[in-house]
Amino acid sequence: MYDLVGNNIPVFFIQDAIKFPDVIHAVKPHPDREIPQAQSAHDTFWDFMSLHTEATHHTLWNMSDRGIPRSYRTMEGFGVHTFRLVNAEGRTTLAKFHWKPTAGVHSLVWEEAQIINGVDPDFHRRDLADAIEAGAYPEWELGIQVFPDTPEQMFEGIDLLDPTKIVPEELAPVRPIGLMTLNRNPSNFFAETEQVAFHAGHLVPGIDITDDPLLAGRLFSYLDTQLMRLGGPNFAQLPINRPHTPVNDMLRDGMHQTAVHSGGAPYKPNSLDGGCPFFAGSEAGGYVEYPLAVAAAEKVRQAPASFADHFSQPRLFWLSLTSVEREHTISAFTFELGRCYEDAVKERALRALAEIDTYLCEQVAEGLGLPAPKATRELPSVQPSPALSQVGREWPVKGRIVGIVADEDSDLETVRALRGAVLERDMVPFVIAPRGGKLSAAAGEPVTVQRSFATGRSTEVDALLLAGTPAPGKDAFATRDAKAWSGVGAPVDPRLLLMITEAYRHAKPLGALGVARPVFESAGIPTDAPGVVIGDDGMAVLGEIVDLLGYHRVWDRFPAQA
Repeated sequence: MYDLVGNNIPVFFIQDAIKFPDVIHAVKPHPDREIPQAQSAHDTFWDFMSLHTEATHHTLWNMSDRGIPRSYRTMEGFGVHTFRLVNAEGRTTLAKFHWKPTAGVHSLVWEEAQIINGVDPDFHRRDLADAIEAGAYPEWELGIQVFPDTPEQMFEGIDLLDPTKIVPEELAPVRPIGLMTLNRNPSNFFAETEQVAFHAGHLVPGIDITDDPLLAGRLFSYLDTQLMRLGGPNFAQLPINRPHTPVNDMLRDGMHQTAVHSGGAPYKPNSLDGGCPFFAGSEAGGYVEYPLAVAAAEKVRQAPASFADHFSQPRLFWLSLTSVEREHTISAFTFELGRCYEDAVKERALRALAEIDTYLCEQVAEGLGLPAPKATRELPSVQPSPALSQVGREWPVKGRIVGIVADEDSDLETVRALRGAVLERDMVPFVIAPRGGKLSAAAGEPVTVQRSFATGRSTEVDALLLAGTPAPGKDAFATRDAKAWSGVGAPVDPRLLLMITEAYRHAKPLGALGVARPVFESAGIPTDAPGVVIGDDGMAVLGEIVDLLGYHRVWDRFPAQA
């Protein structure tokens, strides 16, 4: 199995691996204060990025919704580099690898990400583990884009060796070749996850490398990393890294050696062990490098001219986004640059944005209170790629989480039916109630509560369905000022109102049985707003919510933008 070490963004900050330390040093906390932690909204990062315009494409992806995935389960994966595929006859083609989640590619909105950072920093890990445990197994389709293996290694004017460039799917469709399903969780996280040692140089027959300069650096750096991280040269003998087939080689001894080798001549050539082990050729399934012809040329430290175009593809990505995705991207740039202190850094970043799109630059400049610079050249003429947008397509709802709000006074028969219907659709139901434990009624089985108002938050669900009008709980927080929160009618627990209003702001589908209509009114949510479904038939309400979930969010609920 090949270690396809990739990213959730198809391009990278740099074209030359020797710049890896610079990227890391720039994004790390400032050395004098050791802040900010785990974020890029600071001067040193944007100083580097604004001076290093080959990073513009990656930075734009990062500032888009792609930078805050909804879940590992809805995150696209890319091998980033171009690889060489070799068939049994020795013929070659170039290829880029893609992992496409069968549930679709979805993201959080910025406020959700901020809330999650504070209330549930383990959100993504828990979400993945819970989905697997619930039987909603995440799936990713492995696909490839293929290109002729020409001496120039170009395709439609795009340098395939430039890791800051993509090939739009409209020019080279992604062909599915396999499916990966995660159907179990680790039994020991340290042994099965922390000790995994991926290395892009762990090549298998049929896959070879190209002359991508960033890939060349990774072939060295990943091996070096595993040697240091796992304490020596025998990291491949750890159970999680051990090959499934027997391996007979000359490697032995050293730190953390666990194998008991036989033979007395661990070198080649040898006569004392009969020359064993022999090299395995292609007929025995061994790896054979492709004999690539190398043209006579000078060895220089210089990037090809095709690497110098730093703005055409960022503009392609920008023009491929819908208006709501563009506004999210503008907000992200405005926030990140607004956290910088140095105006010179902000002004340089704006000059890069001006080379991508005038509206993008003007809107970010307005948010920063700075003048918007003009582009220094005519903006590149590019063809948008609709495949890059996350909005507008319908996706399977498998694994999506539906919150069902209820309490002891709700119609628990309906709650049980809703829960069962959610499970039948391969989704995950979360019953949310004023307190934990179980909801009991005179008849029927008790209903298990997955989240209480104290432990649940809107960020954990993809849709909310109110099956009742829970009154405030008995704890001091819930009862305090409940009437003031309710606005109209009977008091409503402020935590429930917070949950509903957050879900509404984040454009999630909202449903309610007719009896719960007053809760929406108390929350100030228009009952005729897009994506708000109210009715007396719980199954019909759920059906409409499921239809809405196919689009991930109720995009019409976001304000119309230019």
